[in-house]
Amino acid sequence: MTPPVPSGPVPPVPDEPSLEPWQWPEDVWRRHVSRVRAGRDLTPVRWPGGAQVAVAISFDSDHETIPLRDGETSPGKLSQGEYGSRVAAPKILSMLAELEVPASFYMPAVSALLHPDEVEAYVEGGHEVAVHGWIHERNMLLSRDDELDLTARALDTLERLSGVRPTGIRTPSWDFSQNTLDIIAELGFTYDSSLMGDDNPYELVADGQPTGIVEIPVEWIRDDAPYFMMERYSGLRPYMPPRSALQIWQDEFDEARREGGLFQLTLHPHVIGHRSRLVVLRALLEHIREQSDVWFATHADVAALVRPTTTAPTDHANGTNMTTGESR
Repeated sequence: MTPPVPSGPVPPVPDEPSLEPWQWPEDVWRRHVSRVRAGRDLTPVRWPGGAQVAVAISFDSDHETIPLRDGETSPGKLSQGEYGSRVAAPKILSMLAELEVPASFYMPAVSALLHPDEVEAYVEGGHEVAVHGWIHERNMLLSRDDELDLTARALDTLERLSGVRPTGIRTPSWDFSQNTLDIIAELGFTYDSSLMGDDNPYELVADGQPTGIVEIPVEWIRDDAPYFMMERYSGLRPYMPPRSALQIWQDEFDEARREGGLFQLTLHPHVIGHRSRLVVLRALLEHIREQSDVWFATHADVAALVRPTTTAPTDHANGTNMTTGESR
């Protein structure tokens, strides 16, 4: 039998910072692990229209904020981000319109302020605009007050520029501080897309308690950055040709379809938006389009569909999906 997980915030242990993790008492490592966990599976028995698979394509429109976050202001660094807005984003929007694919664009507020016309183009194209920090800050390193202030300012900025108040967030660090989940709840977000506890949507659980907040999980496998990033003065280099990533992503989609689940993908305009890589994106979307049982959706659409209406626990014994009351 699994011992019960203590509820409540992780209390400090005398001299805990001086202890090695292998010296932690059991209640300490259990509380750390249980702080934020994957709760019930929110995958519906069938997606809208009887679709077998849901497809949620996303772009993190970071642009110049990556170097700016680190205080790097050289024109060379900034121009790499500028390419994402100047060249890549219009090409991506044109492709999405041609193939009739909705997408979610997670945009740091500073990026949105630098490129307000781009925000308008996302909205005009029928896409979602969602929060991705203020200046792509490392939220894991912030105090609670600073993290709350920057996230709230980012939310207000995107609402002002897009005309729609975002319902979703993707943290810049793809991680939570000890305060992130509380801040997400306080600011009224209905979903997050930063964690990796499943392939399919699930409910976030905090200290053993359901939160009602949907997690639409990401994964480095389904992200262009690990395959294609380049850093001149470090060892970071693209380590595979673009078409190799295409095979990975096609296999991820095909398996999601076989399972009846969600295929979620994260891309970056300044990474995927180069010619040889846009060829890959087009091939992937055309492969998906060839299937007749696909539901294309924004992340907000997915979250609205599966969001739990009750905080009752999942009946894992009989596999009942508590969102629909049906069994897979």
